[in-house]
Amino acid sequence: MCRRDEAGLFFAPSKEPTAARLAREEAAKRVCARCPVMVECREHALLQPEPYGVWGGLTAAERRVVLARRRRREVELRKAAATERIAQAG
Repeated sequence: MCRRDEAGLFFAPSKEPTAARLAREEAAKRVCARCPVMVECREHALLQPEPYGVWGGLTAAERRVVLARRRRREVELRKAAATERIAQAG
């Protein structure tokens, strides 16, 4: 889908006004919503991590939030596993 659309829809021009950026990002997200590989595209952008543009229906700022949540969850899981190992050994 996005390969057929103009790349400018997914990446911000320099000094783009906020209202224009928000409208462009929403238009890009609508394209993403119809895409059969949206989840794969999003995971690619999260694993790279891609610092710019709309990928898999998420902006760069939204991807940073997802990554921060994943990191917090991983820390919580490691702490829980360590606590469990201590309890079992004790």
